[in-house]
Amino acid sequence: MSEKTEELRKSLLRAPKNGYDRISAEDKAEMERYCRDYMKFMDAAKTEREAVSYTVEKAEAAGFVAFVPGMELKPGMRIYRNNRGKSAIFAVIGKEHIDNGAQIVASHIDSPRMDIKPNPLYEDAGMAYLKTHYYGGIKKYQWTTIPLSIHGVVAKKDGSVVTVRIGDEPSDPCFMVTDLLIHLSADQMKKTLAEGVTGEALNILMGSEPIADDEGADRVKLGVMKLLNEKYGIVEEDFLSAELTMVPADNAREVGMDRSLIAAYGHDDRVCAWASFEPLLNMEIPTHTAVCVLADKEEIGSVGVSGMQSQFFETFMADVCECQKGQLRRCLERSFCLSCDVSNAFDPIYAEVSDKRNNSQINYGIALCKYTGSRGKGGCSDASGEVMGRIRRLFDDNNVVWQTAELGKVDQGGGGTVAAYMANRNIDTLDAGVPVLSMHAPMEIVSKLDCYMTMKGMKAVYHD
Repeated sequence: MSEKTEELRKSLLRAPKNGYDRISAEDKAEMERYCRDYMKFMDAAKTEREAVSYTVEKAEAAGFVAFVPGMELKPGMRIYRNNRGKSAIFAVIGKEHIDNGAQIVASHIDSPRMDIKPNPLYEDAGMAYLKTHYYGGIKKYQWTTIPLSIHGVVAKKDGSVVTVRIGDEPSDPCFMVTDLLIHLSADQMKKTLAEGVTGEALNILMGSEPIADDEGADRVKLGVMKLLNEKYGIVEEDFLSAELTMVPADNAREVGMDRSLIAAYGHDDRVCAWASFEPLLNMEIPTHTAVCVLADKEEIGSVGVSGMQSQFFETFMADVCECQKGQLRRCLERSFCLSCDVSNAFDPIYAEVSDKRNNSQINYGIALCKYTGSRGKGGCSDASGEVMGRIRRLFDDNNVVWQTAELGKVDQGGGGTVAAYMANRNIDTLDAGVPVLSMHAPMEIVSKLDCYMTMKGMKAVYHD
């Protein structure tokens, strides 16, 4: 190949490189530090409530104060608002007036799981169970025969709220959903994966020891209820006002002989939530106000008072605008939002569902997704070429390793993020985030390098 042709090839053709061929030794050391902190977050925050509690505590330690409408806001001031303990917004006030827009990163902190039904506890064949209603998109068979823990709150009739968390510590009992033995599974094995385990079969085994000195019915159920009462002071009727969920009991683990990957429950989307939150903790005064949104309910359509479709975001931004004598509509139309959500990493074992040329890959950095949606881009926010160009330039200027992504082959399926709801508010919005293997499984897998590069990307956005 001639030197001229080689120069032509370099100047005209795109040649993506593995991130490990581009990362510096200094960045690699910082990557390990960042991922250790991220794994601590994942172990502490397996639900949206726990994620809010954890981030608020970290924020307050870093000088953030609870925002009060009407308060004086000066450049560099750090504020937050906690929305009912289930979503939150954090902001660092910038040098520019709020009418000149904000730099926003929006992620979600809910993940697929199994919620406990309002009347859950029953006894059958000498065993006590809790009935569940799964939340978000799951493969139901994946949730059988794995250790589970109970997380959540119980709101008692006297107004007190009890926090429940059982199953994560080595000394705790765990809980499980049973499955049918292979020896008797002839009929089950003929069913599709979707039909083999039904939603109503996802019942949690809670115990089997009958209470002593009692001749009545439901002695095992009574024994379980007695233990719950002794530990938390609750009675069966309190389940009616409880918000309890079953999540995997396993903590985050490094994966592979080289420890280059992380397995954890809820990477989707807490891996992006932490990446969008962590840069705020030590942020210098940004040019534009930097806003981090940690939203709930994305897995079921971003609905409800804690979801991205609620008025919580507008209310916060309107209050900030009012404090600076600005106008909300001017602020939003001049703002930029990066919808920080995960993409599906290319898996060679299931290559048939992906367009490899357009799929994100492990260790190639944060994935920019111009649009999500399904089939004919249904339900997506399709970012403009100008927005894509802006972020390409920004990431290159800040040595952020990045790639592009789509969610599988065109007619294979699809999905969505909070991007459309931000774009509907007249905010230029682009999806970007960490590629994930085994997305929506009880334990998902991500690359340390991609996690770190996503955080670097969010930091660059805030300072743009």
